[in-house]
Amino acid sequence: MKEIEILVEVYSPISKVINVLDKFEYLGIKEVVDTYYYDPLRKNLKPNSNNQINECLRLRKTDNNNFITYKTDEFDKNGRWLYSNEYETKIDDLSIAMNILEKIGLKELITIHNKKRAYKYKEYEIVLETVKDLGYFIEVEFCTDKDIDIKKKKEEIQNFIDSLCLDVSKELNIGKPEMMLNKLNIKVN
Repeated sequence: MKEIEILVEVYSPISKVINVLDKFEYLGIKEVVDTYYYDPLRKNLKPNSNNQINECLRLRKTDNNNFITYKTDEFDKNGRWLYSNEYETKIDDLSIAMNILEKIGLKELITIHNKKRAYKYKEYEIVLETVKDLGYFIEVEFCTDKDIDIKKKKEEIQNFIDSLCLDVSKELNIGKPEMMLNKLNIKVN
């Protein structure tokens, strides 16, 4: 599944953001804890020297569900992120999955605690994220299995974000794990 999204940091007051987003179909709030793992023996499954993560393995705990996810990122010729290929499945026991990953030599990289307030508008999922120790973000996501013009779809997503008339950053082109690694000044050799 191709996951095409734009992530922006929020500068507007959160009450204003919620007021704007409440005009869309409300999907609910969920607490999400994402734990990312790296492989000390394989370059492709650990951050590069700039803390950019091109492939990652993640365990996710939500309110009542657990998932294991493998993501690969696709970049344009200038190194700007375009989209992710995401392979995710539900798992029953998170602690067993953690033990398996540790037994095969993977190491915990970073854990992100996130409260996600989700909405739906046409083909977009819009999420107001409150990320512990990072701040507030809006992520607008479009998922597809089809071959489409990625740059055109990202332009459409950006136009949608602009139409919300909120004070937000430009597209961050970096994920929350990378932001947290940079904030904590964590480097993996």
